[in-house]
Amino acid sequence: MNKYDVAVIGSGPGGYVAAIRCAQLGLKTAIIEKYSTLGGTCLNVGCIPSKALLDSSHHYHDAVHHFEKHGIGVDGLKVDLGQMISRKDEVVSQTTEGINFLMSKNNIDVYQGIGSFKDATNINITKEDGNVETIEAAKTIIATGSKPSTLPFITLDKKRVITSTEALKLKEIPKHMIIIGGGVIGLELGSVYKRLGAEVSVVEFMPTIIPTMDKMLAKELQKSLKKQGMKFYTSHKVTSVTNNGDEVVVTADDKKGKSVEFKGDYVLVSVGRRPFTDGLGLDNVGINVNERGQIETNDHLQTNVSNIFAIGDVVKGAMLAHKAEEEGTMVAEFIAGQKPHINYNLIPGVVYTWPEVAAVGKTEEQLKEEGVAYKSGSFPMRALGRARASMDIEGQVKVLADKETDEILGVHMIGARAADMIAEAVVAMEFRASAEDVSRMSHAHPTFTEAIKEACLAATDNRPIHS
Repeated sequence: MNKYDVAVIGSGPGGYVAAIRCAQLGLKTAIIEKYSTLGGTCLNVGCIPSKALLDSSHHYHDAVHHFEKHGIGVDGLKVDLGQMISRKDEVVSQTTEGINFLMSKNNIDVYQGIGSFKDATNINITKEDGNVETIEAAKTIIATGSKPSTLPFITLDKKRVITSTEALKLKEIPKHMIIIGGGVIGLELGSVYKRLGAEVSVVEFMPTIIPTMDKMLAKELQKSLKKQGMKFYTSHKVTSVTNNGDEVVVTADDKKGKSVEFKGDYVLVSVGRRPFTDGLGLDNVGINVNERGQIETNDHLQTNVSNIFAIGDVVKGAMLAHKAEEEGTMVAEFIAGQKPHINYNLIPGVVYTWPEVAAVGKTEEQLKEEGVAYKSGSFPMRALGRARASMDIEGQVKVLADKETDEILGVHMIGARAADMIAEAVVAMEFRASAEDVSRMSHAHPTFTEAIKEACLAATDNRPIHS
């Protein structure tokens, strides 16, 4: 029997990063993955493929709507969805092969199969052919991720009533895609197909889309996506989904309780994700799981079985790849005897629509609820020379700072390249910068990040230069 210092079950961003960090720290490490490729949901059917399709569809949308204004004539423009999907698959393949290289480079043993606990230190690995191999691990990190959730009355046939996984490999552009859920995944995939010519309707139970983010972002994003042709039905409770073959009918109660009906050829169910712990054999070792299916852990992400840890989507907190990566690193370092720490308040959230949405820290609604005295400064993207040059004038940056100390408490932005720009806010907040600190930093001109400087000026003493 092969023996390891650490075994990692699951090879998504949390799992493979944990394995690499363990190996870097001198621990003999194994990683177990049930699928034929490494990388988990994020690399195979999540973050990476969706961004590939978002990028392709954005190029097409730009060509249709903006190229002429730039002085570029395009004749005979058409969508080759098959080629878009093929390019997406190439990107996924290159990325997952990169993980294979990293495993080899760091001398990490890779086991293909379903990992389950025989006991606290022995893990059975069931291969595709049914054979079982057992390894021994002094410590184990559970990193098995999540799966799309659904509603109890919805039957996912994965052909017409689909999840994000199927939406990434459609063979035709939908005529009318109905999206149940106005969160990140639904809006991103809805954007892809809207840009390619589909009618897209978003049915959301809450009063706003992206309900966990600052309300300013929800309002601005909905306004922008409406301009692009997406339709929104907020405060609508879906009551049934009926698949009639080539047509799917969704019924919902609106905010007044009146029943309304939507008909389309595809329904994307995007109502969140659930922790995936099926087949792990948690009962065999007595690991505690809460009512939401999340594995319970302490501040070190240690389960009630002291040599077993859990990270990423299977534990509490935002289901984000980069959050899982930070947790994987933290657990590896804790196992190695170090004293790592994660500030969960500084894990940024991003929506990769166009304009992009990004945020870190407290929302304005949270500060009000907590009774924190704060001040706010905003700056519109349309006031930037760089934004006008590229015709990306939608959006704004909002900075929230402590009323007394001026320490930045939250940054919320919508606009071009917001996904990249949010890193400046994370760095500033990690070092507990004040709004004035950032406002006095030199920002290259012309750039989109000047909006952060200007919003900080607005928050400091209401003195933005360019608005």
